[in-house]
Amino acid sequence: MVWVPGVARAARRIAAAAALGGGGLTALGATAYGLLIAEGLLARRTIGTPHGLEGLPADGVYGDFPGTPIKMAMLGDSTSIGLGVTDAAKTPGVLLAHGLAAVAERPVELRVVGKSGAPSAALGEQVDQVVDMPPDVAVIFVGANDVITQTPPATAVRHLVKAVRRLREAGAEVVVGTCPDLGTVRPLAQPLRWVARRWSRQIAAAQTVGVVEAGGRTVAFADLLGEEFHANPGEMFGPDRFHPSDRGYAQAATAVLPSVCAALGLWPEPRPEPGEGLQPIYLAAATAAEEPGTEVSATRVGGRTSGTHGKWVTLFRRRRLGGS
Repeated sequence: MVWVPGVARAARRIAAAAALGGGGLTALGATAYGLLIAEGLLARRTIGTPHGLEGLPADGVYGDFPGTPIKMAMLGDSTSIGLGVTDAAKTPGVLLAHGLAAVAERPVELRVVGKSGAPSAALGEQVDQVVDMPPDVAVIFVGANDVITQTPPATAVRHLVKAVRRLREAGAEVVVGTCPDLGTVRPLAQPLRWVARRWSRQIAAAQTVGVVEAGGRTVAFADLLGEEFHANPGEMFGPDRFHPSDRGYAQAATAVLPSVCAALGLWPEPRPEPGEGLQPIYLAAATAAEEPGTEVSATRVGGRTSGTHGKWVTLFRRRRLGGS
C-alpha cells in the first residue's frame, strides 16, 4: 500500500517543526505513539542478540591505487558499522571504500565512528570525531533507533540536519541512508508492524527534506532494501532477526555506492526515466520513502533552487533492488 500524499504532508509538517525547534508528535499522533511504546517493549524481548554489541575495527586505507586517498567517514547506528558480521571486509564502510576506490582509481581512507544503538541525537558527537579529518564524503545510516526509542520525529530530523550542515561546512559531501522500514522486522506483530511502518516511512521522508535542504543527498532504504528481504528473510537478516546479514549489508552498500560516487563527481547522472527527474522536494521525499534505492538531491530550474511548491530536487532510481 502506498501513502505518498499522506507521507508528503507528514514530511512537510515534521520538517517544518524541526526547522522551528519543535518536537511534537507530528507523525502518527499520541495514540499510535503510545502503542509503539507498549508493544515495542514486547518486541524487544523476542529479538535475539547479534554477534557482539560493537562493530569490528574497519578504519584503514583501501584500494591498491596510486594517488592521494579519498577520505570517507561512516557515521550513524548499528547498520553503519555492520553490526553482526564476523568479517570486517563485509561491513558497509569497507564495501563502500573498496567500491569507491575502484571507481575513482584512488585509495580510500576510511574512518568509522558509528555506534550501535545510536539515535540521531548521537550524531553531533560522531561529527566531532571526524571534522578534524576532514572527510571528502561522509555517509550516514540513521533513523531506526529514533523509532525504537520513540524520539519525536521533528527532534530526530533536527539533529540529523545539524550534523549534515556541520559536515558540509567542513567541506564534506554527505550521503544519508534514510530510516529503514521497521515494519519488515519479523519479531514485530500487528498492529505494531503497521505503526512501525508508517512511523519509519514518515521519518524517512522528513529526513530527505531536511538533508537535501542542508546540502546533502539521500538514498532510501525503505523496506530494508527490497523484495529480497521479504522473499529471503533467512538470508537477508542476521541471527537476531533485526539487523541485516552479510548479504543484507552488501545490498545496502550497493545501493549507496552510486550516490557516493555521484556526490564526488565520479558517476554520471543517469537519464531520467518516467516518474524520475525533476520534482518538488515533498513529493520526491514521499516517493523515495516508498521505493528502496531511490536517490534525492538538490537541483536548479532556470537558476532557481525553489519553486511554488518548495525546493527543486532530482529523483533517480539508480539501482532497482531485487530487479534489474
